[in-house]
Amino acid sequence: MTPAFAAVVLAAGEGQRLRPLTELLPKALCPVGNVALLDRALARIGGLGLSGPSEVAVNAAYLAGQVVTHTGDRAHLSVEPDGPLGTSGGLGRLRDWIDGRGALVGNADAYLADPRREPGKDIAALLEGWSGETVRMLTRPLPPGTTGGFSGHRFAGFSLLPWRYLRDLTDQPSDLVRTVWRPAEAAGELELVTYDGVYIDTGTPADYLAANLHAAAGLTDPTATLTGRASESVIGAHAEVHGSVTRCVIWPGATVREGESLRDVVRAGKDLTVPA
Repeated sequence: MTPAFAAVVLAAGEGQRLRPLTELLPKALCPVGNVALLDRALARIGGLGLSGPSEVAVNAAYLAGQVVTHTGDRAHLSVEPDGPLGTSGGLGRLRDWIDGRGALVGNADAYLADPRREPGKDIAALLEGWSGETVRMLTRPLPPGTTGGFSGHRFAGFSLLPWRYLRDLTDQPSDLVRTVWRPAEAAGELELVTYDGVYIDTGTPADYLAANLHAAAGLTDPTATLTGRASESVIGAHAEVHGSVTRCVIWPGATVREGESLRDVVRAGKDLTVPA
């Protein structure tokens, strides 16, 4: 039987590499395929049977009010009022809520897609046969010639942490690489679980665009107005596209004016254009 565990979605980051988009929305709420990244993470965790504030937590810091409002009563909320505490500090602040359980921890900005399996079922391998003693990490193989990572693999958005590693975490700013992953690796207690689907860290405009196009290229929300031409693009709710867009993400409520021709960009509002 798998030991008791809770789930935590880390959604406190500033998303500096995605600026100026993240001056409007926290990274966790940026839409991919017209679905907020945070909602994708919660759906994936829900696919494992975890839901509600007793089983799922979300942390927030940057533009925390937006994250709190968006999450509502779907999860326990942990607000970091003085700014992001990092992946380790955020969990340390949740230590009393975790309360003796293990924790399945996912980054809100991780885009995962395995068309062969339902969300949640695709990361279920993290839990199979888990003793509750080891640290497990979802990974993808590093590209040939790439160094770093963990035994030739890179982190793919989710990890599973036992309580004995969580109980000593504090709410001081720090990251899991230093406080959990590397110590577990040194102790021979880090298990790497290969993810066979697509993983994209959406932290840069190029990767954010790539995740959108993988998720839903050619998607136009039914409430959008399209009088121009759209090719391989994602057009959000109530957006207006009167010009031409190719391989673009048009955020909800954004406008592309007649005569504009956009390619490989993200458009937000009336004139914010972020090249990928």
